[in-house]
Amino acid sequence: MNRAAGILLPITSLPSKYGIGCFSQSAYDFVDWLKEAGQCYWQILPLVPTSFGDSPYQSFSTYAGNPYFISLEALVEEGVLTEKECEAADFGKDPKDIDYEKMYKSRYPLLRKAYERSKVSENREYLEFVEKNSWWLKDYALFMAVKERFDGKPWTQWAEDIRLRWGFALDYYRKEQYFEIEFHQYLQYQFYKQWMKLKAYANDKGVKIIGDIPIYVAMDSADAWAHPELFQLDEHNVPTAVAGCPPDGFSATGQLWGNPLYRWDYHRDTGYQWWMERLDYCFKLYDVVRIDHFRGFDEYYSIPYGAETAIVGKWEKGPGIGLFNRMKEVIGEREVIAEDLGYVTDSVRKLVKDSGFPGMKVLEFAFDSRDTGSASDYLPHNYGENSVAYTGTHDNETLVGWFDSISKAEMNMAREYLCDQYTPRKYLHKALISLIMRSRAKLCVIPMQDYLGYDNSCRMNKPSTVGTNWKWRITEKELTKELQDELYETARRYGRLGWQWKEEKKEEADKAGEDVLKGTDVKEAGEAGEEAKGAEGAGGEAKAAKSAKVSEDA
Repeated sequence: MNRAAGILLPITSLPSKYGIGCFSQSAYDFVDWLKEAGQCYWQILPLVPTSFGDSPYQSFSTYAGNPYFISLEALVEEGVLTEKECEAADFGKDPKDIDYEKMYKSRYPLLRKAYERSKVSENREYLEFVEKNSWWLKDYALFMAVKERFDGKPWTQWAEDIRLRWGFALDYYRKEQYFEIEFHQYLQYQFYKQWMKLKAYANDKGVKIIGDIPIYVAMDSADAWAHPELFQLDEHNVPTAVAGCPPDGFSATGQLWGNPLYRWDYHRDTGYQWWMERLDYCFKLYDVVRIDHFRGFDEYYSIPYGAETAIVGKWEKGPGIGLFNRMKEVIGEREVIAEDLGYVTDSVRKLVKDSGFPGMKVLEFAFDSRDTGSASDYLPHNYGENSVAYTGTHDNETLVGWFDSISKAEMNMAREYLCDQYTPRKYLHKALISLIMRSRAKLCVIPMQDYLGYDNSCRMNKPSTVGTNWKWRITEKELTKELQDELYETARRYGRLGWQWKEEKKEEADKAGEDVLKGTDVKEAGEAGEEAKGAEGAGGEAKAAKSAKVSEDA
C-alpha cells in the first residue's frame, strides 16, 4: 500500500433532507467530494441498528443494517412513498443535529407505509435475498418482531417460552408475527440494496470504505438470544460476567459496558465458526475492517455480573493469534486495522505484530501527562510504517476541543514538539494535522471536525455518557471547494494521494456487492478444508466460502 489519506465521517453525520445522514444523493455527492479532495479512504462507524443510547456499538444485531440509513428519496423514486408524505414528517429542524426520538416516531411509520405498498412478497430479488441470508435474517427479524410484541423490552424480560426459544413458541410467534417479520426483512433488503450500490460507487471513484466492528455484541441482541452457547451465560441465559475496562487515569471506576463475554473455549473448539461468519460478511460490506478493542483478543477484562462499577473486574486470557490465523486460512489475507488503544501490554503489542495488521496511533494521546506508560508511542516520529495515524477518534474530543482542555504544561509540550510557539490557537489544528500527515504511517485518517477546526460542541461521543452523543451532522455548505483544495494540497504535500487501485479492484468490489445482496452463503466459513487454505484475493474469498461448511446451529 502506498501512502494515503482518508476522512472519518459517520453515515449519520452526512447532510440530508430528512433528519439524519443516509444513503441519499448527499452520500454520493460526498464521495465525489472526497475524490476531488485526494482522499482514498472513507471511514465510517458501524452500520448496525442502534439500541439504548443510540450507540452503534450497542446494537440489536451483528449483521443487520440500520433502517435509518435507508434513503427515503429512493423509496419515493420506487413509488412506495410520496415526497409530500416525507415532507410532512417531523424529523427536527436543526440540520446540524439528530433528534433520535423524532427519528423513531417519524421514520418508521414512513418505512412501514413503503413496505405495505411494496408488494414485496412478489419481488423475486427480495425473496432471493431472504432465502440466501436466512442464516442470520430469520433470527433477527423474529427477534425484532417479538421485541415489538413485548413493548420493546429486552429479550431477557420476555415470557420464558420464547426467551429460552422453546420450539413450539418459535413456531407460534413466527405465525402470529408474520407481517412484522416480513417488514423487518424488507427493511434489511432495502438497506443492503442501497448500501452496496453506494459502496460500488465509492469504489468506482477510487475511494475505499473502512468499516468498524465492535468486538462485543449487545446483551439485548438477536445474537445473544439466538446463540447463548457463544457467551458466558448460565442455564437461564443470565450472564455470569460482562465486559468493560479497568480504572485508569481517565476514569477512577473504569468503564462497565455490560456486554456478554465470549466462551472462547467453545469458539476455539468449533474452529471459530461464528467469527469466520462475521468477518467474512464484514469483508463483503467494507474494503477494510477496523476491529474495535483489539486488545480484548489478547486479554479481556471480566466483571462479575451485577457489579455496579468495573473496579472488581479481572483480566482473563483471550483467543490470541489463533483466531486470526484461522481467519487467514478461511478468508485469506484481508485489510484489517487493529484498534490497539487503551491499556497496552507487551503481549498486546506482540499480538498486533504477529497478526501483521496495522495498529492505531492517536496524536491526542502523545501529550497526555496522565499516561506514564505509552504516551511516547503516539509521538509521530515513533510511528511505524505499518500503522494508521489519527488526530483523534469518534471517542475523543475534537482536536480544537482537546487543545483547549489540556493543561498549560501539556500545551507547551505540544508546541515545543511542533517548534511552534507563535501560531494562533484557532489555526493550530492545521499544524497538528500536518504533523501526523508527514509521519511514516502508511495511512492517515482525520475526523472531519478536525479539518474544520470545530470545538467539542461537535464531538461525536463522550464515553460513559448518554443523551448527547452520535448527533453531530455536517451541512452541504460546509463542504466547500476551499476545504476540498486544502485537503488535496495537504495529501499531495506529504505524498498521500494514494494509488490508482480502482480498475484492478473494481471487479472484486462488484462481486462482493453481488454476494451480499444475493446472499452468498458467507457462513460456509467454518469447516474450511485444504482447498480454502490456498485461496487468494477475490477468487480465493469465493473459493473459501464454497469449500467450507458451517452448521446452521453455529
